[in-house]
Amino acid sequence: MNSESLLAIKQQLVDLEKRMLDEVKKRSMELENIHPIQMLAARNLLHYIVLRNEDIRGLQYLLHINGLSSLASSESHIQSQLQAILQRLGQHYADNQLSKCTFDYNQQQIVEKSHAMFGEKKDTDIPFIMVTFDVSFAGNYSLIKNLLLNGMNVARINCAHDDEATWSRMIHHLKRACRHTGLNCKIYMDLAGPKIRTKLLKKGKDKGKVKVNEGDIIWLADHDKGFKEHEVVISPNEVGLIKKIKKGDRVYIDDGIIKGIIEKAGKNKASLRIIRISSAKQQIKAGKGINFPDSEIAISSLTDFDKSCLPFICQHADMVGYSFVRVPTDVLGLQTILKNISSKQPHIILKIETLEAVNNLPALLLCGMRQNIFGIMIARGDLAVEIGFERMGEIQEEILWLCESAHVPVVWATQVLESLNKLGMATRSEITDATHAAMAECVMINKGEHTIEVMESLLDILKRTGGHRLKKSYTFRPLRIAQNYINHQNDLPIGSKIIANTL
Repeated sequence: MNSESLLAIKQQLVDLEKRMLDEVKKRSMELENIHPIQMLAARNLLHYIVLRNEDIRGLQYLLHINGLSSLASSESHIQSQLQAILQRLGQHYADNQLSKCTFDYNQQQIVEKSHAMFGEKKDTDIPFIMVTFDVSFAGNYSLIKNLLLNGMNVARINCAHDDEATWSRMIHHLKRACRHTGLNCKIYMDLAGPKIRTKLLKKGKDKGKVKVNEGDIIWLADHDKGFKEHEVVISPNEVGLIKKIKKGDRVYIDDGIIKGIIEKAGKNKASLRIIRISSAKQQIKAGKGINFPDSEIAISSLTDFDKSCLPFICQHADMVGYSFVRVPTDVLGLQTILKNISSKQPHIILKIETLEAVNNLPALLLCGMRQNIFGIMIARGDLAVEIGFERMGEIQEEILWLCESAHVPVVWATQVLESLNKLGMATRSEITDATHAAMAECVMINKGEHTIEVMESLLDILKRTGGHRLKKSYTFRPLRIAQNYINHQNDLPIGSKIIANTL
């Protein structure tokens, strides 16, 4: 080993640790309301964000060639790992200076939090399995029992569909099946969130669909006044949204199948040029999702309908999924409402499905840490449309890293073995995708005709992959999420002013 090289490494690591500790002091206001159980995790998250705020690939190279840890795979205990390297290089620490957030501590925390949230199971080397219930499940006890016997750990009920009577029948059959099989199954209920959906106002209104072509101009508006019968006019189903749209903003319809660009924008209407249709059926159907990734749309994530569902959810569910969460005040609002409804509060799972949620993820995690347990769902459907499909692989990895640093259980969701579920045969890329799901604590399966086959295949894949989950090595270029958090104006964390004003 080159002594000069080792001295340079030691100094860089000493400086890095100092920046980590300084960041925790700077964010002291945001840590005041962290639950005591979450305090070490919150500090570790801040340490990791400092690390990922800069490019340390040169340092990693020096560490590696000198036979030292390169800091990869240490998201959950970054200061402890850094201190271990410094001790090898002769740095002395008093006992009270050594980080208590060690690798063993994290492993214990993530297991305990996952079991508290998703339940107990014998095979702890693979993720929990969450299955989405369809309306047909309300009258099919034998199917629910079969799902339990084949490995279902969590039942997902989407409040965007059906009603309380239907949900009650689903829950009744599930609890009956649990009693008969002796197996446990947690209940997760998704809030619907704002329904930004296509509503045809002129042409195609009666049929519920309208033919369009690439290059066409269509209109976005709140009402049909002032338009001709042959024009395609679509309401996004949320009053006040149109005036937030700007010229040049991208608009995606039907999970990104149709892409358009806003050419003119006014208070009550906006013209949209269709530039791509990725489907043989060149049409827009009523009730399809619309995404506005470039527009600053301040719509409440918690709707009146969501609020009306919360008493039922508090009574019956173990977890509640918060759809389209964007900023810390969203989380604070739901936490407050749940406290006022019941002393028995379901664990909150924050669904990351917008670009804004990705950018605000550190602040959302710290806000979630006001409670002893919460989770994150990587809701890859809307998220892929919002950030761009080509970035999905990168972003889902970044979310996993940040959640690992915060000791937060993660649900891997959307289109897991989708072709197998709907058509009876998985694509090769879906098999590869399913292996990545082993990095999460829970995997969600959507509803389909072949759910049992999906569960069998998924469990087989996860068991084969489970032994390799910790065998990964990454180099640390800066993460944009970390840079946004560190460099936010006035040196305050994203949303901290808002949080402070609500205390």
